[in-house]
Amino acid sequence: MLLLSLLAPASADENGARAFARCRACHSLDRAERGLPGPNLSGLIGRTVAGDAEFDYSPVLRKARDEGLRWDTKRLDAFLADPAAMFPGLWMSIRGIEDAAERQALVKFLEGSSSR
Repeated sequence: MLLLSLLAPASADENGARAFARCRACHSLDRAERGLPGPNLSGLIGRTVAGDAEFDYSPVLRKARDEGLRWDTKRLDAFLADPAAMFPGLWMSIRGIEDAAERQALVKFLEGSSSR
């Protein structure tokens, strides 16, 4: 039983890392990595929406930033489920992650990267 409980967190983190692999084409979690098609996601949880000062966001995300919206796990989960519904006019072209378990793994992975 103890062995299973020790293995579970690694498996959850692996699932999140696997879910992030698709995001990696445009985003990085390495604070120093810049110049990708999408903003850097290091420290995302708790950060203001459109909060990477070095990235040119779509008008709808700049509006969210100006309204003071912040990324928390609930908002990120809703965003990942249907980005275009949350922010109509978003420049990022993904259709969302339908699988709730995969979304949660990705949210937890990104949350963990915020504290690294």
